[in-house]
Amino acid sequence: MLVLLAPMTASAASAVQHWETENGLKVYFVPSPALPMVDARLVFNAGSARDGDHPGLARLTNTLLRDGAGDWDADTIAERFEGVGAQFGATSERDMAILNLRSLTQPDWLETAVETFVTVVGQPAFSQRGLDRTRRQTLVALQAQQQNPGAIAGRTFFETVYAGHPYAHSPLGTEDGLAGITPAQLKSFHQTYYVARNGILALVGGLDRSQAEALAERIAAALPAGEAAPALPEVAMPEAGQTIRVNFPSEQVHVFMGHPGMARGDADHFPLYVGNHRLGGGGFTSRLMEEVRTQRGLAYSVYSYFSPMAAAGPFLMGVQTQAAQADEAVAVMRRTLEDFVASGLDEDELKAAQSNIVGGFPLRTASNSGILDHVAMMGFYGLPLDYLDTFTDQVEALDPATVNEAFGRRVDPDRLVTVIVGGEG
Repeated sequence: MLVLLAPMTASAASAVQHWETENGLKVYFVPSPALPMVDARLVFNAGSARDGDHPGLARLTNTLLRDGAGDWDADTIAERFEGVGAQFGATSERDMAILNLRSLTQPDWLETAVETFVTVVGQPAFSQRGLDRTRRQTLVALQAQQQNPGAIAGRTFFETVYAGHPYAHSPLGTEDGLAGITPAQLKSFHQTYYVARNGILALVGGLDRSQAEALAERIAAALPAGEAAPALPEVAMPEAGQTIRVNFPSEQVHVFMGHPGMARGDADHFPLYVGNHRLGGGGFTSRLMEEVRTQRGLAYSVYSYFSPMAAAGPFLMGVQTQAAQADEAVAVMRRTLEDFVASGLDEDELKAAQSNIVGGFPLRTASNSGILDHVAMMGFYGLPLDYLDTFTDQVEALDPATVNEAFGRRVDPDRLVTVIVGGEG
């Protein structure tokens, strides 16, 4: 397989060209002529937050796209992609449904890859047989999660923090939700959400502007215009903190602590992102690692992060430790967060975090796949076209007061939801 590692600076990657197709599909294009290959990512606002009363509907819809389309069955679709060295992938998360195509730009091969791609996207079969098989596979995956304490912790955390919100359930769905899904519901979901005005197309690779426009129109033509999905409801902060313990036969305990954090495009994004690097996002340079591992040896790894989403995604701290040490680890993590929120970081800590983030940023945009990740994210969440170009400037412009004020305002240790799974082995 040809790996896309053509060098590309952040500045070059930020030369994002943007337009809309005739039927309203937003396109984001970065030319990268070093290799004769193109990556296309089609992203729809069609993740599990759109499941409604049928948890698992979005994931099943996405998974079944490759099961049969037009006059082709799943084997034929796979053979058509493989025959021209193309790669197809599909996945579904809480916010988005994603379809990926990687193809060589040789005209005949690209034509076959694109023809197959647009047929899969625009003419899925959604057969009863395919639905029954994929539903069984999904139920097996759900059952496997019941034997995984980390998965149980994650599911319980989201169900608690996002109770009553579309983010609450797993993208895999639930047994009850999966049981009632029909081919007609799959087709209706696809017709509603897999439409031009509800999606974006990111293109990175060896095309010029006219070729990119032609490819975008070709893909868009497979989609009805449709309408954009409505905004998700806002996420409410918990009124008070709570601790949930889930028995599980294991000596290791999985701990998640957190509450709603921020949405993509939040005005506090950079202060919170940089501050969290010092709190728990910077590996061995973080305070959580210093307190939990280095000083006390309570765990091999401990971390924190913000996961921005269309609505407020979580702020989360996590650790895996021995059952006998779990309560102490939780107490140390809570105290470390309380101290950080109350006192903040100092100038030296901020400069170290800024240097680490800025120094590592070029690696995130050093390949076509890295550029595609960022450009698709920018397009889907409506971030500025110069997001990549100004990223390091935004990081370096911060001062301790700005970071500390944001953390003090947005992170509340008294409202943490703490989920502890395991310890009954």
